[in-house]
Parts: sequence; C-alpha cells; structure tokens
Amino acid sequence: MDLEFAKQTFIQEALELLGGMESALLVVEEEENRTEAVNAIFRAVHTIKGSAGLFGFEIIIRFAHTLETALDRIRNGQVALSHASITHLLACHDHLAVLVEEISRDFENAPDLEIRGRALLDGLAPLLETAPGGGHSLVSAQATPGLETSHGSESDECWHLSVRFGPTVFQDGFDPLSCLRYLGTLGTITHVYSLFAFPPDETFDPEICHLGFEIELATRASRKTLEDVFEFVRQDAAIRIIPPHSQIQEYIALIQEAGDASELLGGILVACGCISRESLDEALRLQRVEGNVPPGPRRIGEILVEEQAVPPALVVAALEKQKRGQDPQSTETKVVRVQADRLDRLVDLVGELVIAGASAQARAGLSKEAGLIESTAIINKLVEEIRDNALSLRMVQIGETFSRFRRIVRDVSKELGKSIELEIRGGETELDKSMVEKLSDPLMHIVRNAIDHGIEPLDVRRARGKADSGSLALSASHETGSIVIEVSDDGGGLNRNRILAKALERGLIRENAVLSDQEVWQLIFAPGFSTADAVTDISGRGVGMDVVRRNIDDLRGTIDIDSYEGSGTIFRIRLPLTLAIIDGFRVGVGNTSYVIPLNLVQECVDLNAFLESAENHLVNLRGEVLPFLKLREVFGIGGALPPREQVVVIQYGETRAGIVVDRLQGEFQTVIKPLGELFRQTRGVGGSTILGSGEVALILDIPQLVQRVSSAGHRPNPSTSI
Repeated sequence: MDLEFAKQTFIQEALELLGGMESALLVVEEEENRTEAVNAIFRAVHTIKGSAGLFGFEIIIRFAHTLETALDRIRNGQVALSHASITHLLACHDHLAVLVEEISRDFENAPDLEIRGRALLDGLAPLLETAPGGGHSLVSAQATPGLETSHGSESDECWHLSVRFGPTVFQDGFDPLSCLRYLGTLGTITHVYSLFAFPPDETFDPEICHLGFEIELATRASRKTLEDVFEFVRQDAAIRIIPPHSQIQEYIALIQEAGDASELLGGILVACGCISRESLDEALRLQRVEGNVPPGPRRIGEILVEEQAVPPALVVAALEKQKRGQDPQSTETKVVRVQADRLDRLVDLVGELVIAGASAQARAGLSKEAGLIESTAIINKLVEEIRDNALSLRMVQIGETFSRFRRIVRDVSKELGKSIELEIRGGETELDKSMVEKLSDPLMHIVRNAIDHGIEPLDVRRARGKADSGSLALSASHETGSIVIEVSDDGGGLNRNRILAKALERGLIRENAVLSDQEVWQLIFAPGFSTADAVTDISGRGVGMDVVRRNIDDLRGTIDIDSYEGSGTIFRIRLPLTLAIIDGFRVGVGNTSYVIPLNLVQECVDLNAFLESAENHLVNLRGEVLPFLKLREVFGIGGALPPREQVVVIQYGETRAGIVVDRLQGEFQTVIKPLGELFRQTRGVGGSTILGSGEVALILDIPQLVQRVSSAGHRPNPSTSI
C-alpha cells in the first residue's frame, strides 16, 4: 500500500473517531447512564493512539497515551466527571484533531503543538490523581528508562513477554538489551529472567546469539506498542506476549462487540488485536508442516494456545463469535470506503450515459424499427436503475451534521451564560453528500444567531413566563420531492419595527413602504444587515445571514422565515434532493424547450377551459384559486400563440401555482448542467440539460418562479372566490 494513501486513510478514520468521541462527550454531560459513552470515548483515543504508532507519530502517541490513562480511570470509576473536566476533555479532543490534521503538513508547527499539548495534559491532573491516601498512578510514556526491577504501580497489571532471539541478531548489529531498555520507557519491568542456551564448548560461536528473556512488565501500553518493540528482530525471534487478566477481559469484550464475524478464527483474533498478523502466519506455517506428518495438523486455535501466542479464553470467545457469524440467520453489513471524487466521477459518467441513451432512443424512434425501439427502451430502463443506484451512493443521513451542533450549542450558550436544550429530529433523513457539506456554514450562522439574538437572557425569559432553559430544534424531513430543514427556537422572535428602521436607515426600503411580514423578514439577508447593538465574537457584523442566502441559492434552494414576537422563530430551508440527475417534465414555448422537475408537477390542464375566468392571472381550478404565469411573458418570447395553451400545475412547499406553456412533451431524464457565469443572474432558470437530439433545454427554477407569482400579487386570500 502506498504510504501517503495509508496516511490519508488514517487521517480520515481518526477524524471520524474524533467525531464520535465529541458526540459521546456531550452525551456524557447530558445523561446519567454514562458507561457506554465513556467506553466509546476510551476506544476512540485508544484506536487513534494504536494507529498512530504504525506511522511513528510520536507527538500523537504521547498526547493520546496520557489522555487514555485519564479516560481509563474514569471508565474504572476511580475518578468522577464534572462539567469542568468534560470541558477540558473537549479541549483535549480539539487538540487531538489538530494533531491529526497536522499530519498532512508533516507537523511543521510541532513546537507550538507540544507546548499546548503539555498545558492540556497538565490540566488532566485531577483525573489522574488517586483517592486520598493513594499514590499517583500515571505511567508516563516518557518514564525514565532502566532495567531495575520493582513492584510497580498498583493500578498497572503485568504483561508477560517471552522472547527467544534468533541466532543472527548479533551479526545483524542488534543489541538484545536495547529491547529491555525501551520496555522500561513503556512501564515498569517487575521481573526479568534471562535464559542462556549455550551449546558444547567446541561448537560455541561468540557471534551466534543464544539469549532469551522471560519478562514481567507493568504497563498501560497496548499490545501493538509492545509488539513494535521487537519490530527489527521479528523475523528472527520467537516472541510471545500474554496480556494480564484484565486485558484478557477487554479483548473478550472487544471480540463480542466486533461488527463483523470473520469465517476464520485467526481473522477474528487479528482484527481485534489479540494476536499479530505475524503470529498468525507462523501458526499457519506450523499447521502446513504438520499436514504432512501423521496424525495430521492441529487446529489453528490449538496451535496458538500451545505456542502461547494467545490465552485459551480468547480462542473460546473467538470461536463463539465465529459460530454466530456462520449462523445463516445472522445479518452482516459490509462497508467499503470509496473516495468522494470517485463517486462524483461515477455520477458524471452516469449522467453522460443518460444523455447518450436519450439520443439513442430518439434516433430509434425516427427509424420506426420496432426491434430497435424495444432494445433502446430496455437499455434506458437499465440506465434509469443505474442512475438511481449511483445517486443513492451519494446519499447520506443528515443526522451526523446535526450532531456537530451539540458542541456549538454547548460552547456558545455557556459563553453567553444561557441554558439551552438542543433537540434533533429527522436525523435519518437522507440527501446528497455534496449538499450536506455546503449546508454546514448556513446552519452554523442560523444556529449561532438563534442562540445570541433569538433566545432571551434568563431574567427576560422568567419575566415572560418561559422556562429557564431555552429550546432550540433542528429537524429534517422529505416533502414533495424536496428536503425541508428547519431551525426553530422559543425565543423572542424577530422585531419587525427594528428591522424596518434599520432597512430604512440603510436605504433598503422607501419610507412608508407597505411590506408583508415575509418581505420584512427577508430584509435580514441583505449584505451587511444587522440589528445588533454591539459587535461580538458571535454576531453583529452583518455578514452571516448574507452567507446563508448565497449558499442556499447556490444549492437551488429557498429559505423562508416564520416569526412570532415573544414566541420564537422558524427558519425553513427547502432544497432539492440532489444536484446531479433528476426526472424532468419537458415543455415547449416557441422554439425553446424547458424542463420542470417532475416531482413538483401535480397535473396538466387546458388553459382554454378557463378563458372566461382567467383574469389577473388567476383561474378557478375545481373551486381553488390558482395563480399562474406565462413563460412567454417571463422570458419575452415572441411569435404566434398556439391554438391551445397548457397549464402545468406545480406545487412547491405549501404553494400551488400554474405555468402556462405552448405544448407538453412528456417525461425526460434530466442531467443538470450548471449555467455559465454569464447566465448566473438569469432569473427563473436553474440550469441546463442536453436533449437526445443534441439541443440544449433550460431547467426552470421553480422556487424563483413561485416567488415571482407571489410577489406579483397573485397569492390569493383563502376566502377569495371567482
């Protein structure tokens, strides 16, 4: 495997582990039953430390080692957690994330990182202290090396290491005592028994090694760390590492909790870190040798136990896990990591396949050959399935993005001295991964503003008869082919008069202008707009909401606000499910084709049937007042009108409207192509696509057209009748 690729894989996996660690820390603070969350935090740090050891990232190993020690004491109930200690652990989490990200820069800021790391580790002292009357139990990764034996710390349990060096280690320039010296840096060597297997005098060769050790080591180091001590002599030495009893129990728990059950016993033991790959390979070699000698080979578990490579209890646990994995009723989830750019390339290729398929189908239709038409229809059906499956690969649950805001809400609320409870709903809702990444900034600004401006200080909430703790909710749901994301709070709501005064001051509106509530709320998205009395680290510069509107527009979405003075505010973001390929409904006006997202189309009706009632761009559709607009008027298309115009009834959110076109041309798989910079400001058009004939069709921006219908005064009053 390429080293750089392996490093990038480690970085990605470490950041994922740190994301889970942060969520678990916040759970620990909020819930009384903390056991599983604390175990998850410990496992995350332990895994990162072990993986960092593979690459020799000492700065990460040293920091994670002490952090792991503190977490182990929390896990064992030796120290209690407080809000202050959780805050400090979150700071340690942040530093560990910085260290992981520094890998790509080869730790160019290592001196500064070391200083900050030492300061954070000093802050862990309360978690590393024993109960009154006890001694300090931290086994530092920087302990003074030595060969002396001692009784060690009571909190450290002894590993047993059995080492028999190969005959050529002296000739290879290796000093066996260096292993002992290095083991001394990992803990306390409580006992060393040296073995000398000298041959008869006449065959003695001083360049041949006949040395071995039986070692008892009190340490918190992982098995992988201990195996790495003998990395340079692994091929020429027999090394057996037996964990202490407590470690055995941890390995058993790890085997039981493992997500996948390998069909092979050795694979389970290696995957859970019970043995090394080298130990398994040696056992397999012995098994192959015994295959040629009666009574035949032993089972792999028997060999591992008899060679002291693993305790019997771990083999039993692995066998039980193996049995469950082989149960036909058990279910397995296989996960393969794929780089995001590869998925993007796949979707692009599928898009080109869709265009080519449409072209082939169009040509087949012109040929009038029944067999060819049938074949292209089958191909297009398969292409459609490939398209759906390719797009599903990019769909991710939004819950992971929502969960990141637990930390933000915690930190900002404490900074402002407010008590705020965050509620997350609809975290299982899926949308395109590329959209999730672009949603982080808009949601960040909305959430921070809700905490700072929306939710009132404690004294104001009490005066208004509200609960002491403010409520903030993040929710997501699917609605008519779109995803709707809401950020709501129970704060004081938007101040209409204050917004109008600020907008008038900045020249955004004319004096005595009559605006609806929705039009007033939209003013806060103007660049540089802010009603804050003072600029703080959180808000007040007037740049956040401008970023929100721009990012949502880039995603072809809309953002609406419902606000109730004294009761709270709801920000409602509505987005398409994907930015790549959609099912479209093709319509024509003049010589131009347009595409409407099919999931927004409700029905199609003949406009001529409403000529008598079609006044002010309103028609009576089965008793419902339906506003409409004509694409000819929107885009200034001339030419003769067709004998019969058609109304395409669309629904976006809670709004229904009609779009009048010349002709209906049917469903069409649409590959969305972005508009060039020259056309970015064109209102009513969200993109383009290529038809089977090679012509370009424009994709209508339905949210903008619906907004145009509303702003033109066509939104009817529910009581209006025609």
